[in-house]
Amino acid sequence: MADNDEDSAMPRDAKIVKSLLKSMGVEDYEPCVIHKFLELWYRYVVDILTDAQVYSEHASKSAIDCDDVKLAIQSKVNFTFSQPPPREVLLELAQNRNKIPLPKSIAGPGLPLPPDQDTLISPNYQLALPNNKRPAEPMEETEDEEPANPNPSQEEKTDIMMQQNPHQRVSFPLPKRQRIDSPSTT
Repeated sequence: MADNDEDSAMPRDAKIVKSLLKSMGVEDYEPCVIHKFLELWYRYVVDILTDAQVYSEHASKSAIDCDDVKLAIQSKVNFTFSQPPPREVLLELAQNRNKIPLPKSIAGPGLPLPPDQDTLISPNYQLALPNNKRPAEPMEETEDEEPANPNPSQEEKTDIMMQQNPHQRVSFPLPKRQRIDSPSTT
């Protein structure tokens, strides 16, 4: 009896959706399913009628007729729904693709990683050094000078490279930026 009260209070379109669900064998569903179907239904009808109006205006008609609606539905079907290719076509494509063997794995033990140039941690910049033509200064090492540092810093490496070949492009990683804390009030 309560089911009849709900049906009488339900709008006509909701009753139609409910009967469609029942005819397809769907007995158990959430009440919001009917609302979702109604929303989809209304949106589809509005889209079709909007397209039909555009077609009618393009044909210089004063009102939408049946042909405009048919054209709008057909264009919606053509652009919204697409059929997958036949099974034979898919099998032929799969056979052609599977004829090409997979490349041999040349990776060693562990995880295979991409080359350094393809990673985000490699340097991705170059510095163009200016063409300063200076006469090379002879380097004389005396006993007072300290011997060459076996582990020079990045700046020292850059200076040495500039002296050796001033036309060469150089790339090096940027130093880590130090975090500047706001001055504390003491």
